[in-house]
Amino acid sequence: MTYDRELADGVRAAFATQPGLSEKAMFGGLAFLVDGAMAVAVAGQDGLMVRCDPALAGELVAAHGVDRMVMRGRELDGWLLVRPDVLDDEALRRWVGIGRAGAAAAGVSSPAGSAPGTARAPRRGAPRTPPTRRASSTG
Repeated sequence: MTYDRELADGVRAAFATQPGLSEKAMFGGLAFLVDGAMAVAVAGQDGLMVRCDPALAGELVAAHGVDRMVMRGRELDGWLLVRPDVLDDEALRRWVGIGRAGAAAAGVSSPAGSAPGTARAPRRGAPRTPPTRRASSTG
C-alpha cells in the first residue's frame, strides 16, 4: 500500500479529538472513518479523497486543486479529490472538516437502495441460488 504517510499523519492530527475514528486500508490508500462512515482517504499519491454533501460539490470544486472524484470513468456523487499541492495545514483541517460533516450526514447506511433490515437483491452477474423444491408426497 503506497500513500503519502506525511499527509496521513496530517489527517490524523486534524482528527485528533474525533471520537469513533478508525483507519482502514482502501483503494490503495488509507481511509479515515467516523463511526464506520468514510470521511476522507489519503488516495495513493493523488491527494485527499473527501466526502461531502452532494449539493455542495459544485461549489467546492470551484476551489483551486479540487475535482470531482472519478472511478472507472464515472464521477462519484458526494466525493472530491483534493490535490496534495494545495493541502497546507489550514486547508487540510478545512477539508477534513468537510469530510467529517459529509460522513456524519451520510452515517453508516445499509446497502444501496435498501432500507435497514431488508434483504438486498443479488448483484448483477452474481450466481443465483435456485429455488428449493418441496418433495411431493404421493400417498
